[in-house]
Amino acid sequence: MKVGVISAILEDAQDVQGKFNEIVAAFKHIVKGRTGIPFDQYGMSVVTIIVIGTVDDINSLTGKLGNIKNVSVKTSISKKTISG
Repeated sequence: MKVGVISAILEDAQDVQGKFNEIVAAFKHIVKGRTGIPFDQYGMSVVTIIVIGTVDDINSLTGKLGNIKNVSVKTSISKKTISG
C-alpha cells in the first residue's frame, strides 16, 4: 500500500463535477480525505484527494479522472510502502 495525493483542476467545473464525483465515489475504499476550492469567478475548481491503496488502484483512479474532458490531473505517490 502506498500513500498518494491526487491534484485535479476542473475547468468548466459545473459541467464536469458530476462525473468527477461519481468516479471518486467508486474509489471510496482508498480515499482518505478530500478538499476542494471553487474558483467560480474563473469557472473552475481545484481538488486534492488523499488516497491509501495499491499503485494500481491509485493509477486507475488517476487515469479515470484524467479521461474526463476539461480535467487536468497529477499524482504523487510515496516511495515508502505502508502496511494496510
